[in-house]
Amino acid sequence: MQYNNVGLSGLKVSELCLGTMTFGREAGADEARAILDTAFEAGVNFIDTANTYSKGASETLIGELLAGRRHETVIATKFGNPVAPGPNNGGSSRAHILRAVEDSLSRLRTDYLDIYYVHHIDQTTPLEETLRALDDLVKQGKVRYIGCSNFEAWRLLESIWISETRNLSRFVIYQPQYNLLVRDIEDEIIPVAELKQVGVVPWGPLAGGLLTGKYRGASDRIEGTRSQDGQSFSNRIPFLAPNHDDIIEALRDVAAAIGRAPGSVALRWLLDKPAVPSVIVGARTAGQFKDNLAASGWSLPADVVERLDDVSKPAPRYPKESELGRDRRG
Repeated sequence: MQYNNVGLSGLKVSELCLGTMTFGREAGADEARAILDTAFEAGVNFIDTANTYSKGASETLIGELLAGRRHETVIATKFGNPVAPGPNNGGSSRAHILRAVEDSLSRLRTDYLDIYYVHHIDQTTPLEETLRALDDLVKQGKVRYIGCSNFEAWRLLESIWISETRNLSRFVIYQPQYNLLVRDIEDEIIPVAELKQVGVVPWGPLAGGLLTGKYRGASDRIEGTRSQDGQSFSNRIPFLAPNHDDIIEALRDVAAAIGRAPGSVALRWLLDKPAVPSVIVGARTAGQFKDNLAASGWSLPADVVERLDDVSKPAPRYPKESELGRDRRG
């Protein structure tokens, strides 16, 4: 297992991160333990959860299962989604953050969080209020590093500017949707992350299973999988590249040519990106997670990267594409 620094920090995380959205839902206590054991045996030290995953059961299970092993792990959790009815039971206000962190610490049975993410955008709370509350948590030792998820490029950059100019703890990690079928962040967010040395840790790297090799296209339905009723893909389809089926076909072809599973190739394609220190991989069973471990410890051949890059290249966007080479056009 390879370990990489998170952004400009000294924190080292395994290149595969165990996503635990399934814990307490598809994966009960016994299966969650088996998944966690499989991860530890492979050298995974990075665990991702959120306070609303399985209505808090994910954090609770992790807290129970990590007894005696907390020091071996980097735990990341999130706040922001509503946890109960009421106007102050969600979002990124100081009031909610200070309550949410205590609840997460209690469920996780720990006195500190390695990484604390803002889960979603809060349009009604000033960024400075959120960042000052998070800085207080870092100063108190309850949080080691802070990050955000799903921010636009301008909001990420503005947050970093506020932190740097007010001498506050700043975001060192960013969690977006990113995979071969959804490359939107490459236009603006990846350049910001590289400029400001923010580690990019993608969620949904297999596009909900579409890139595992089980499917020949986004319209496929396979009995016994999440695609059976079509509902699990409904919130992903609008964000997929228009030629998503061509990308899936190309992935299957190159995977067969190099003797690797399509899912491993899709994960490796992300891991070979300079801004990406780790990729979040979830699983419903220990067997599924073990399959994903095959993405670790190697790199894609250059010709494979070129083909995947070409087939999945997003459509030109203004002003980026129109301005490329402007100095040479006069």
